Amino acid sequence: MDWLWEASGASSGSIRGIQRPEVVCSRAGQKGRPLKSTSKAPSDGRSLGREISPSGSMLVTEEACAAAVPGATMPQEPQQTDFQLVRVRSTWCRIKKGEALSNDEDEITLSEAKIGERISEGGISWIIEAPIYFCYKVVETYNILEPSNTTLLWGHITDPQQIELATASKRKLRRFIVIDEVVDKLYGSKVREYFEENNVQHKILALPTTEETKSMDLVLNILHEVQNFSLDRRTEPIIAIGGGVCLDIVGLAASLYRRRTPYIRVPTTLLSYVDASVGAKNGVNFLQCKNKLGGYTPPMALMKHKGLFDLLKSHGKYLLDTKFQSCNSFAHHGDAALQTTRIAIETMLEELAPNLWEDDLDRLVDFGHLISPELEMRVLPSLMHGEAVNVDMAFMTYVAHARGLLGAEEKEQILQCMRGLELPVWHSGCSWALIQRALRERLKHGGGQPRMPLPTGLGVADIFNDTSEETLERAYKLWVKDCKMELEEELQAQGDGPARSLSCLPL
Repeated sequence: MDWLWEASGASSGSIRGIQRPEVVCSRAGQKGRPLKSTSKAPSDGRSLGREISPSGSMLVTEEACAAAVPGATMPQEPQQTDFQLVRVRSTWCRIKKGEALSNDEDEITLSEAKIGERISEGGISWIIEAPIYFCYKVVETYNILEPSNTTLLWGHITDPQQIELATASKRKLRRFIVIDEVVDKLYGSKVREYFEENNVQHKILALPTTEETKSMDLVLNILHEVQNFSLDRRTEPIIAIGGGVCLDIVGLAASLYRRRTPYIRVPTTLLSYVDASVGAKNGVNFLQCKNKLGGYTPPMALMKHKGLFDLLKSHGKYLLDTKFQSCNSFAHHGDAALQTTRIAIETMLEELAPNLWEDDLDRLVDFGHLISPELEMRVLPSLMHGEAVNVDMAFMTYVAHARGLLGAEEKEQILQCMRGLELPVWHSGCSWALIQRALRERLKHGGGQPRMPLPTGLGVADIFNDTSEETLERAYKLWVKDCKMELEEELQAQGDGPARSLSCLPL
């Protein structure tokens, strides 16, 4: 590919090194008049009938001109012609699909994009197929704020030649950094020291990035500061340092500035480390609806990998006590924290990469994201994002059990794993009415189908569209009954104090 996407971006794919065809250029109203011929005409004097549209002008064919002239003769039967696109020097032109390219010395670029032209009595239409190529880099590194670690300077570049050119350039480096204000209080001095030691001109914008402030107002605030910094959108990526909310907000701002500005995400929470930092989506809340504008926040895929489930079940308390920090060397694969986060990242990438634009709406990574958006916004700030997702997953585990997909023992193993990680498995704000409302909203965004990911065992799952309301209500009643009973038992065991594990959270 002849274009690189740095951390955030897109490009049409193309194939380099194919010899250019012989072409005759024409433009509307100047039939046969050369615009910028790039090769000789065929030796037999015939025209190949290919046309080039100069940059900034619209290509109009003979047939299109005829369609626009009153009384012009149009074909009785619709005519369909498929074209592929080639670039000769700096001009793109179309040639009929399957037509051979002549041998010549000059290099051309053949695009994967295609144009289909259909001429009928009603006029002319074009169908454009434009494949979009995405390339982004996920880096796991230690001591990212050590001045000798260049990840924040060059880590977003994937092409070794571009890294060589960038490091050899005498142009002063510039970076615009958005950092969560809590992270700034903890690590702000080290962030500033990092850029000062590397002689980088920088601007650091510390902001309160929470679900309550996750809005277009904050995005516009960032964009004003970016404009004042006079950012070069090609060579100066925006850096976001914070949790998932911070990464979402900055990602949307970067995507809006000059329509697409590269950005680097530095996650500072466990959830953003294995979730928001891995995918290519962003967004903000709108009208009390989660991520209504922009992209989406992909969930953590727990159920598709039994090894991950076993790790969390066996080492959950240790991982919590050590805050998922690795105490061993970078290459030590026996480390539970490293294994857990790496499996989470790898399984997330396996799900996201083939379906980055969500053309396929059947996504296992939507597990935990059917009712949690409605619940999270309803009870703010009672539940954090990951907690709301877990409440959703707990309920869907009961739905799978009610459908006969999970046995009672498997259901209990999943819930015990959640409790072992001190995650809530129920919230009194998650009423039956809220669940019904959330699932109706789901139908709007799922093409009329619920597309419900449900576990069918430990480490395996499938998508279901035929779960009845009776099954959902039966699962809900059992879920509430079990969780209230669990809460009462915990309260009795601890006297009058609160249940320590918070496995059931009342409002």
